[in-house]
Amino acid sequence: MLMTITLSAAAWTAASASESSSAKDSAPSAGAKPPANYLYASIGDFDANVKPLIDRPDIAGVQLVVPWKALERKKDQYDFSSVDQALTYLRARHKKLFIQVQDRFFAPPTRLPGYLLSDPKYQGGAAPTKNENGLGPGQPGTVAAQWNPEVRGRFQHLLKALAQRFDGRLAGVNLPETATEVDKEKDHTGYSDDAYFSAELANMAYGKKVFTRTPFIQYVNFWPGEWNNSRNYMQRTFEFAASHGIGLGGPDILPDRPAQMQNSYPFFHKYRGKLPLVAMAVQEPDFQYKSPRTKKPYTRKEFTDFGKNTLGVDAIFWATSAPWLHQPTTR
Repeated sequence: MLMTITLSAAAWTAASASESSSAKDSAPSAGAKPPANYLYASIGDFDANVKPLIDRPDIAGVQLVVPWKALERKKDQYDFSSVDQALTYLRARHKKLFIQVQDRFFAPPTRLPGYLLSDPKYQGGAAPTKNENGLGPGQPGTVAAQWNPEVRGRFQHLLKALAQRFDGRLAGVNLPETATEVDKEKDHTGYSDDAYFSAELANMAYGKKVFTRTPFIQYVNFWPGEWNNSRNYMQRTFEFAASHGIGLGGPDILPDRPAQMQNSYPFFHKYRGKLPLVAMAVQEPDFQYKSPRTKKPYTRKEFTDFGKNTLGVDAIFWATSAPWLHQPTTR
């Protein structure tokens, strides 16, 4: 029988209060300290948006989103110079670096390696997406066809090459959010929801295998074809991550948002202290959302408190446009 979980914020609070001492003993550090603050930016914005803020004493480092093509210009020709340069700059300032390896985009497939798109071996290499979200329809986008074993093999080859170069030197490596909406009427890659789910778990396992000293993280927010764990994708994801020592996170901390509360958030709450690392972002669109409780835009405190107390977040990646980053430091 499929398992569904729907909890209100009040129910979560009550559940937290009644947690057994054995559960607390298994994760003595859970909630013991506030989440570390990191900046979040694309690799191309490092000079303009990260450098002016990185020396703040309340910033531990940065998470940089790096497109697949920027790391693999041509087949088997890897270029990690941008990551090397950022890492050297940050380490000189005693700051840390997370890398998000991006294989999907709110744009045409120009940020994927050209050989994936042109070589018949990869059957198109990518699928078109609709990119609809809570703020209205977005521009058509692209997701790499990870459900194709040949495409997935190339992506895993990239992860292996990254691990050989950076394992133990990075604070973490993460894969992007699970949410996507393939335009099935235009797709010619053989996409299915089950095949996509299986491919994402395969990449999680492989990333953990090759990164033995650097935490490996999967962003999970929604699964296509599922709502409220209706196909048990979400439950299986968290079980898999916990049993394999894989961190989890997500692209948005949005306190009490109904959609998130019916998908990944209950599981983050349930698995607090059972995952090696939970890292979540507060990205640009999140500052436009309003709290269901106050009817006003979320404050820094609301983001942080919900992330820590409800989701068990260890690190928060803040968009460089976050208002508080442009105010005087508080510590």
